[in-house]
Amino acid sequence: QVQLVESGGGSVQAGGSLRLSCAASGYTYRNYCIGWFRQAPGREREGVAAIDSDGRTSYADSVKGRFTISLDNAENILFLQMNSLKPEDTAMYYCGLRGGIWYVDDFSQYNYWGQGTQVTVSS
Repeated sequence: QVQLVESGGGSVQAGGSLRLSCAASGYTYRNYCIGWFRQAPGREREGVAAIDSDGRTSYADSVKGRFTISLDNAENILFLQMNSLKPEDTAMYYCGLRGGIWYVDDFSQYNYWGQGTQVTVSS
């Protein structure tokens, strides 16, 4: 059974940094995409960044140059380093995973989700 557990959220002032972690377990896919999504109150969940099993990455335009996604394959931990945070980055951040071969910049069809970790950025 696939399990995704996020951590690392918190409150920070604008311009600050946070590093999110997602411990992934129970998946046996050879090919997969794993990524970060976020949902702010009253808004739909959106893709933030993703990485596939070949190491290709994709970012939403709103976070390019500020966020970096990485995957520790030995420990099966996904990271999201978030720098230069803005109040509009405030949201619940979720880790998602899908098995199979996909275009990494396609943020749809994820079918495994964690419980989320809250990120709040104050101005």
